[in-house]
Amino acid sequence: MKKLSKLVLVLFSVIILIIGVVINLLVIGWLDYDTAFSLIQKILTTSPQNKVLLGITEFCMLFAIICIFADSGSKEESKSGRDVLMQNDNGKLMISRDTLENLVNAVVKEFPGAKEAHTRIGLDEQNNVKVFVDLLVTKDVVIKDLTLNMQNRIKEAINKTSDLDVNEVNVRIKNVVSPESEE
Repeated sequence: MKKLSKLVLVLFSVIILIIGVVINLLVIGWLDYDTAFSLIQKILTTSPQNKVLLGITEFCMLFAIICIFADSGSKEESKSGRDVLMQNDNGKLMISRDTLENLVNAVVKEFPGAKEAHTRIGLDEQNNVKVFVDLLVTKDVVIKDLTLNMQNRIKEAINKTSDLDVNEVNVRIKNVVSPESEE
């Protein structure tokens, strides 16, 4: 339905743009009034063009009415694109991406040798989570072991605290630093 709405909006905008250009050309004087009105009169009196014009105007009126009375979505629905909305019989729960990112950062800080984590959270329509962690590590760390343990602990922490399924935990090592360069 979103693609159809976008297509209709594009068509509506093109029609309004054409009307605006014609009116501007008439006002500026680059288009002769007599020529424009004779063309409009010819379109209105010719049967096939008359039906096309009638269809276009009905389309524009219908879409204008839809735009006037359509609900653009509640604040809760618009936030749910950025956050996780969970519902049960007792009500709704909104978990922000920031909350999940902070949870992941807390888990990462527990690992010795992990420095400066930057976390991003991705969500799909079924509220499945993808975690992306950019990480600095110390040079005395075995990266494979660290990242495997970190991925498992992050999945467990998110599942335990929020009951969300974690599809992926992607860890990218940005750099290796010496252990004494702690901040």
